[in-house]
Amino acid sequence: MAVRGALPDRYLTPIDLAALLGIPVETVYQWRRKRTGPPGFRVGRHLRYDPAKVHAWIETLTEEVAA
Repeated sequence: MAVRGALPDRYLTPIDLAALLGIPVETVYQWRRKRTGPPGFRVGRHLRYDPAKVHAWIETLTEEVAA
């Protein structure tokens, strides 16, 4: 897995996202249910996250804190 700017070059699984953010996997699923986390998509039964969209989502959070 290649890393570019600390984000992998492949789509992230919920486990990857939880590890990246240092949070429990259940939090990722709660965000999904509440529609408050980064946008994800399904590939069949599997949930995936685009690293670029995760990064953009994190940027919006840091901008809100700075404002």
